[in-house]
Amino acid sequence: MKISIVLGTRPEIIKMSSIIRELEEQHSDYFVLHTGQHYSYNLDKIFFEELDLPAPSCNLDVGSGSHAEEIGKMFVGLEKKLGAEKPDVVLVQGDTNTVFAGAFVASRLGIGIGHVEAGLRSFDRNMPEEINRVLTDHISDYLFAPTETAQKYLLKEGIPLDKIFITGNTIVDAVHQNVEIAKRKVDVLNSLELNSHDYMLVTSHRQENVDNEKKLRDIFKGLHLVYEQFGQMLLYPMHPRTMKRMKEFGLQVPEGIRIVEPVGFLEFLQLEANASLILTDSGGIQEESCILGVPCVTLRENTERPETITVGSNVLVGTDPQKILDGAVKMFSSEKKWENPYGGGETGKKILDILQGALE
Repeated sequence: MKISIVLGTRPEIIKMSSIIRELEEQHSDYFVLHTGQHYSYNLDKIFFEELDLPAPSCNLDVGSGSHAEEIGKMFVGLEKKLGAEKPDVVLVQGDTNTVFAGAFVASRLGIGIGHVEAGLRSFDRNMPEEINRVLTDHISDYLFAPTETAQKYLLKEGIPLDKIFITGNTIVDAVHQNVEIAKRKVDVLNSLELNSHDYMLVTSHRQENVDNEKKLRDIFKGLHLVYEQFGQMLLYPMHPRTMKRMKEFGLQVPEGIRIVEPVGFLEFLQLEANASLILTDSGGIQEESCILGVPCVTLRENTERPETITVGSNVLVGTDPQKILDGAVKMFSSEKKWENPYGGGETGKKILDILQGALE
């Protein structure tokens, strides 16, 4: 069995890390193809090294652009590489343009497609990620659903049961494995002069939030209300895109919010694990906070991670300042005894065992 892992963003690297480690341990025939969707190859090379992962064998270096530009460049590069290598199956993870492009090209070449984290739905077709999820699921041969909820959504859309496998989520593997790596390699609390559980962690990067002046203003108003309520500093590793929008909109940073440069994944994982509360619009961080036992307030009106709401680790508040405060009050006082709904940390091995059995 020859496997190609197609990825293009840092969240995909993180969630595929346990599968790559398992492939290495089994001495499998595989290669990693990096589309270079967002970041320069040099930056991502460092990222692979930090996570103790072998470097990709190929990088398409498509860079950022419009959806059409990105996907078009990926189609050309993926067709050449996958056509030459002829893997038995292509594995993609999540909902990016890389995921859809990898699955589509594999389908056209007659290569099997495995979609890791299949079946997630926000039911908001205005999100490009939702379109990528749906299209990828409907052309995949092996749909690795993280939960029964994800399986239910796939079945409702008419996907045959024999294509769907409930495996848990590779983010559990990744968090457990990479927390141990972080302990050996980084000490971000010391470098930022922080004490465990004496701060809250903030991230907001989604286009619908940071490109909308009112929403971004409201988020900062809400964060300031949280600071006034609890007196804890809110640490905000800010993406350059958000910083650019702040300057364009003439926004000032309210009291109690500390802006820092973006940090590496291992440092961020430590910041998550030691925060008293996380406020975010990231899908992956909703999962990570749930696994780490840290309450989460999500600055969105919907989520493709409904399991976090069900178990009580997360609450949706949108961008209204008062709702942000109310959500923070609710989650800060929560018992933090929820059960992780995403599996026990052996998802990477389960996925490879399923593929091995299917392709023998």
